Amino acid sequence: MWQPRVRQAQQSSEAILRIELDVYGIVLTLEKGGQASITSELHESHESPEYAGAMDALESLILGHACAGVNIEAAAYLEGIESAVEACANNL
Repeated sequence: MWQPRVRQAQQSSEAILRIELDVYGIVLTLEKGGQASITSELHESHESPEYAGAMDALESLILGHACAGVNIEAAAYLEGIESAVEACANNL
């Protein structure tokens, strides 16, 4: 099973790990009890509601994959994120 790299130690005793991806400033924090959060720079100022919804959905998908054990740090996965964002920007 894939094990994420921990790039920065989390100070909180509640956090299990923090994953920083090399695209769009995406940072995931996985905590004890199955709680998780994601932050990113995917949203743009003056974005349409459709684009905002697509970026929210992409964040949710990435977070779900991380929680399920998918290797979200793989080069192909990161390329997929970039392709999805580009497609949304071109079509929404």
